[in-house]
Amino acid sequence: MDTEFARTFLAVVAAGNFVGAAERLHITQSTVSARIQALERQLGAVLLRRGRGGAELTPAGQRFMRHAKSLVRTLEQARHDVGLPAGYSGSLTLRGRIALWEGFLPQWSGWMRAQMPDVSLRLEIGFEEDIMQGLVQGTIDIGLMYTPENRPGLGIEYLFDETLLLVSTEPDRPWQDERYVHIDWGPEFEAQFTTRYPDVGPPALVANVGWLGIQQMLHCGGAGYFPQRITRDLVAEGRLWRVEESPPFSLPVYLVYPQDRRDEALQTALQGLRDLGGQEHDRNQNR
Repeated sequence: MDTEFARTFLAVVAAGNFVGAAERLHITQSTVSARIQALERQLGAVLLRRGRGGAELTPAGQRFMRHAKSLVRTLEQARHDVGLPAGYSGSLTLRGRIALWEGFLPQWSGWMRAQMPDVSLRLEIGFEEDIMQGLVQGTIDIGLMYTPENRPGLGIEYLFDETLLLVSTEPDRPWQDERYVHIDWGPEFEAQFTTRYPDVGPPALVANVGWLGIQQMLHCGGAGYFPQRITRDLVAEGRLWRVEESPPFSLPVYLVYPQDRRDEALQTALQGLRDLGGQEHDRNQNR
């Protein structure tokens, strides 16, 4: 079986429709359709139901999911193993939101190198959509994000809550002005922000990652909502100030991984993330 057929099938599952799969794979929708039809002919079963709402897995498609993931994962593992440095027995790929690489995930990677020094690590930055796609397709092993989606075969675990605080480059400057930097932290943050500030109009300045927002503020001045653990040192140094009487917002962090894998490297990595997540949760509770 052509592994591209399996990869295309997984892309349709991840996107929920043929159009989204075509965009993700950078091919035409007709090519996606042709690959799925060829795959179904090879297997002698209908894998996806096409409808106005998109593409849904049939019972046969649900059973094929784990085989498709195994096919793609085997190919990816072969690529990793062939390219492993001397002395390494395996590899893991973790992809997470950029804000989680501020302090939290580097702790994990350092811990993992000490616990399993013969496992090579590939560390990546991503957004929810491409993290979920990589997990469904089997090209990454672990994802950390704020708003995961339920997908067959993937486990989702809560780790801890980010505490988002409003900070400013000037202690007494009103934050609702043209220099406010609105960060796209995802739908959960947007819902909380809109509920608390229903009269605030569309922001003039928006950034899709917190790091960009902080750099903008430090260079040009302004205010914005950011995780407390990221701005803690800047506040202590007097470069940022907490905006008094502004409400904190909560943003849960989730761990996502394939449920059908029991290899030691992955299980060790997951337990390390759970332990560090628990420590972060305890720190938040004691603040």
